Amino acid sequence: MPQIAPYGSWKSPITTEVMTAKTIGLMQASLDGNDVYWLESRPLEGGRNALVKAVPGAEPVECLPPEFNVRTRVHEYGGGAYAVFDGVIFFVNFKDQRLYRLTPGGAPEALTPAEGYRYADFALDRARNRLICVCEDHTGGGEPVNTLVAVPLSGGSSGEVLVSGFDFFSNPRLSPDGTQLCYLTWNHPNMPWDGTTLWVARIGEDGALGQSKPVAGGKAESIFQPEWSPEGVLHFVSDRTGWWNLYRLNGDEAEALYPAEAEFGMPQWVFGMRTYAFLGARELACAFTRNGLWTLARLEADRKALMPFDLPFTAFSDVCVGEGAVVFLAGSPEQPFGVWRFHPRSGALEALKLSFAPEIPRGYFSTPRPVEFPTENGQTAHALFYPPTNPDFRAPEGELPPLRVISHGGPTAATNAVLNYRIQYWTSRGFAVLDVNYGGSTGYGRAYRERLNGNWGIVDVDDCCNGARWLAAQGLVDGKRMAISGGSAGGFTTLAALVFKDVFAAGASHYGVSDLEALARDTHKFESRYLDSLVGPYPERRDLYLARSPIHHADRLSTPIILLQGDSDPVVPPNQSEAMFRAAKARGVPTAYLLFEGEQHGFRKAENIRRAFEAEFYFYAKIFGFSPADEIEPVEVSYQ
Repeated sequence: MPQIAPYGSWKSPITTEVMTAKTIGLMQASLDGNDVYWLESRPLEGGRNALVKAVPGAEPVECLPPEFNVRTRVHEYGGGAYAVFDGVIFFVNFKDQRLYRLTPGGAPEALTPAEGYRYADFALDRARNRLICVCEDHTGGGEPVNTLVAVPLSGGSSGEVLVSGFDFFSNPRLSPDGTQLCYLTWNHPNMPWDGTTLWVARIGEDGALGQSKPVAGGKAESIFQPEWSPEGVLHFVSDRTGWWNLYRLNGDEAEALYPAEAEFGMPQWVFGMRTYAFLGARELACAFTRNGLWTLARLEADRKALMPFDLPFTAFSDVCVGEGAVVFLAGSPEQPFGVWRFHPRSGALEALKLSFAPEIPRGYFSTPRPVEFPTENGQTAHALFYPPTNPDFRAPEGELPPLRVISHGGPTAATNAVLNYRIQYWTSRGFAVLDVNYGGSTGYGRAYRERLNGNWGIVDVDDCCNGARWLAAQGLVDGKRMAISGGSAGGFTTLAALVFKDVFAAGASHYGVSDLEALARDTHKFESRYLDSLVGPYPERRDLYLARSPIHHADRLSTPIILLQGDSDPVVPPNQSEAMFRAAKARGVPTAYLLFEGEQHGFRKAENIRRAFEAEFYFYAKIFGFSPADEIEPVEVSYQ
């Protein structure tokens, strides 16, 4: 018989220790023949990225000594930090950002000579004994310089520049015969989901590139994941129709392989993202999303026929193919993210690694429901709704649950319906959760993505507020106990909602932006002009930056808030959270501020992840008036 207890006070087996001690992040799955590789982000090792290898018929093994952390700082967000070719591993070590090689049976050896350069996104040029990759040069003053370089495998060189002259590069890919190189470029103020150009160049006998030719893309067309087929035909994803669809280059023309109101691409926040791979010369395995739910399918290019595989997942990434098998990262509301190997012919599905083993009974897991709700200008917004769920408890008759609204980061990103302890932590204690894909999120076409253009701090805030109001009007949550929480860009949405709206009774900003002008002046190169499209050109439209920055309107803040920040964050420096904290204290608003030593943009260390979750929960308990079942280290709440 379930025990009767107020929402928020339920005892849950999903503790912060379970979240960190038994949970890892999984990234960048890849194939080398039959061998599968992936990265594991391990909170118990300070957030180190370990490279792991799975050989058929054997248990996965770690490839590198524990002093190596496979992570590049190109664009700060990284990705594409390793590649494997015929058993030889090339990788970037986080500490020194040097490029290393590991041959079977050997020890890691540095190929690049010194700090000051960063590398990502590798292609092996076997004929010329070199590695082609993106290089970010930090040796000069001012903004770093991005190029494509060739690093000789003999070592001792920071790389020979092959292409320069653009602000950003990605996806260098060699044709199967090694005679052509394709790559993507874009310039300020574009982000890669705004517009990129796909180039092709022939490689001369001396290894230099010939005249590069633009074959697709532009300032208002986003190209994603160019790849050569086994026959040497260039494929890519383009959103020229308003949806990221698959194309191949047929002569000088781009041929659509399957026109659809669906997304076969993603926002390129990191390097090495893949949604498709070749099953054959004219047959692909590809992932796509409609209305926030992903599917993996077989695409027969000549027939333009798309045939979904019967797989139990709602999110896919890192799709790769080798030896008749498809490897990918995937998850669902019942299954955490994992590295999976799938054999299309037999239908066999094998889990190689899960981000956590769901040992806790499924009865404690809340199943998300995709919801649509009305928002401003007669439009509709999207979210995932998680009701409170715990088989051991029920609330007193007539009580409605408190709500935690999640505003995702990016803001050009999206949430997904995958089993996640970081959400179930809340629902199993009696909170309802609304995970919002506000206007500007990906997965719903370019028009939905561009709702945020010029409107950051307006559309996202309205959608989060309207989603909360809609749930309260449906009688699903307590309209007087609604909180909003978000990290990075989601932290900005949180702060703006608390300052400019009167919907939420509490909020939590995780390394959130409070001063748009400071962000425009101080942030790293990749995002230094991002706000041109989200807000307006700076300094020409400084008035908008001041009007939408929560720090300049702190006199309107009357809602309790907790701020959580890393002391080494290069994207959102600590001074932004500190300024908001001082302003809230001056107003006499209940507030708390926690600064985590050694953390950058996002918390990676187990002890800090645990403290951040428990502190936010403790703060809501104080504000909403319930008693947590767990023993939590108190948080100092300032009232003046």
